[in-house]
Amino acid sequence: MAGLFEGKTAFVTGGGSGIGRATALAFAAEGAKVVVADLKGADAVAAEITAAGGEVFAIELDVTDEAAVNAAVDAVVARWGRLDCAFNNAGVTLEMLGTPWGDLAAYDRTVAINQRGVVLCMAAELRHMAAQKSGAIVNTSSIAGLSGAGGAAYCASKHAVIGLTRSAALRFAAEGIRVNAVCPGVIATAMTAPIAADPQGKAVLDQMMPIGRMGEAREIADAVIFLCSDKASFITGHPLAVDGGFAAR
Repeated sequence: MAGLFEGKTAFVTGGGSGIGRATALAFAAEGAKVVVADLKGADAVAAEITAAGGEVFAIELDVTDEAAVNAAVDAVVARWGRLDCAFNNAGVTLEMLGTPWGDLAAYDRTVAINQRGVVLCMAAELRHMAAQKSGAIVNTSSIAGLSGAGGAAYCASKHAVIGLTRSAALRFAAEGIRVNAVCPGVIATAMTAPIAADPQGKAVLDQMMPIGRMGEAREIADAVIFLCSDKASFITGHPLAVDGGFAAR
């Protein structure tokens, strides 16, 4: 049976670990040709996909570098002729509990990656998708983009991702392009691992989600796959909470 993305291409940033890795593997499992882009770890994920019989290549990418982003997206089209799906997932959390609110160094760096990085990636992706009159983009926001949870920089940048998503969705709807966002809750990744390694810390993380546990990276990947697929053909401009009920409080 053919997968949901047989004959299609997908570009995944932050694909070297966590949610990005899970999504790159999911795209490949559904038949897509996948580009895994990250500052580190992309080669290892590409090797996993190759071992499973998928078609893939890895790119070392800093999403704050406009020329590098343009070159990476252009490389997809040069190699495979088109870009069908993009998952703009690269992001950071630089603020800790003790970080002063509004720390400008943390704010500037976080916004450069989480917000401006998404703009740069979308601009490059939309240039190709508009030319072919089709495509689907999913951006990674957060429950922090739907609430005041998190530090100033993280919260602000993730709210901005939703605004960018809605703006692009409206601008490019007539071009046959859909743009949505996922808003993960607390997910078991390297980002939460230091806290989750402590039993008390894990209990706190689990209790944050009404469903009673942290989410798994594959559960976010499943949401991205759905939003990029034809099964979501009438959905655009939507921030989808995948959060175990957190936003329902």
